[in-house]
Amino acid sequence: MEDMEKTKDDLEKTQFFSVDVDSASVKEILHEVCDAMIDKGYNPVNQIVGYIMSGDPTYVTSHMGARSKIMKVERDEIVEEMLEEYIRANHWDE
Repeated sequence: MEDMEKTKDDLEKTQFFSVDVDSASVKEILHEVCDAMIDKGYNPVNQIVGYIMSGDPTYVTSHMGARSKIMKVERDEIVEEMLEEYIRANHWDE
């Protein structure tokens, strides 16, 4: 019974998620990966979403080393960087 109480208490708490990564390097990697995809004629949004959702690196072209570059960054770090950039671009952080 004690385990059930602990689980209930845990569900009522807010968990915090923090990523310690150099956003400049994530941004640079995303820029290089997007350039490689565009160079090959792929839609980088569709391909990166596929990669983030599935974890399958074959969504990212190996052209210009893009696949190996994006695999150096955790998928949650990519999502965090893109979301932060989107929030800044829409001035939601003011």
